[in-house]
Amino acid sequence: MKMLSKDQLISLLEVQGDGILHLMMQAYSLRQTKRITYSKNVFLPLTNICRNDCGYCTFRRDPEDPDATLIMPPPEVMKTIHQADDYGCREALFTFGEQADTTIQVHDALEKLGFEGMLEYLYHLCERTLNETSLLPHSNPGVLQKNELKMLREVNASMGLMLETVSSRLMESPAHQKSPGKDPKLRIETIENAGKLKIPFTTGLLIGIGETVEERVDSLLEIRRIQDKYGHIQEIIIQNFKPKPGIEMEFHSEPSLLDMIRMVAVTSLLFPDCGVQVPPNLNRDTTQMFLLAGADDWGGVSPLTKDYVNPEAPWPELNELVELTRELGFQLEERLPVYPKYLTKEFLSPRVKEKI
Repeated sequence: MKMLSKDQLISLLEVQGDGILHLMMQAYSLRQTKRITYSKNVFLPLTNICRNDCGYCTFRRDPEDPDATLIMPPPEVMKTIHQADDYGCREALFTFGEQADTTIQVHDALEKLGFEGMLEYLYHLCERTLNETSLLPHSNPGVLQKNELKMLREVNASMGLMLETVSSRLMESPAHQKSPGKDPKLRIETIENAGKLKIPFTTGLLIGIGETVEERVDSLLEIRRIQDKYGHIQEIIIQNFKPKPGIEMEFHSEPSLLDMIRMVAVTSLLFPDCGVQVPPNLNRDTTQMFLLAGADDWGGVSPLTKDYVNPEAPWPELNELVELTRELGFQLEERLPVYPKYLTKEFLSPRVKEKI
């Protein structure tokens, strides 16, 4: 398909009436298969201490908070992963607050466990996961340097970092003004370095945090530029902002259903080579609409752990996902945390390739 221009993409994100139906049909027509995929995972929040303090986040804690997790100890992590193995999960999703070990309390807790920092601890847990279970690690450790990504590549099947937006303007807004790690330049550099290292990668946008339609298009085009250069982006998440009690942006409006439908359809048109995902637990009543607009993946769904980033939104039961998918005439299919086309020695380390 011919590359859409910036002006064309803006026009598509502003269509109304019958134009929305035509846009959905255009995206839907690109489907190569009736399969809708998902990954059965276990969610492992190693710490909820974070250098960023985003205006929409309920995950982050200060070290002094009574419900702060300075560090999940290895026995607890591995017990959960072994339970997930018994459930038939194949993805161990490791996530934690960005550069948490710059906080003295986290650093001291890691030191007591025998680790110099979060990435050394993460590597250890990923390695144990590969050695002891049938799960494959997928890590979301935030902004990283190239050498850090290279180290983690050895023990990860895939990795991820949400771009969220390329709008540097939002660094002065309630969304990101207290979050140095949300600087778009830093996040773009991390995603590009992952491309240079041939790491199968997940990224995406957060919709409704104050960005304009033009900025949404700029964000999509930046991901398209990176993908054209490196070809390592396996899926794109289009996630809607949800207001929650107690956050700084509690009274900020969330994007409309039509905003999200247009975004999913345009993303599907622009990225026929990538999976397009909308989190089903954030859109339980409307999620089928996104499949009709071109989305083809439910993302990670856990039978064991909750979504710690969105704890108020439980995962749908697997039989519910089967029914939601079947009702549209599609077939639900489990996948690994790394997509099939990346199951090559070019994109996987020898030990991960051997494990798969």
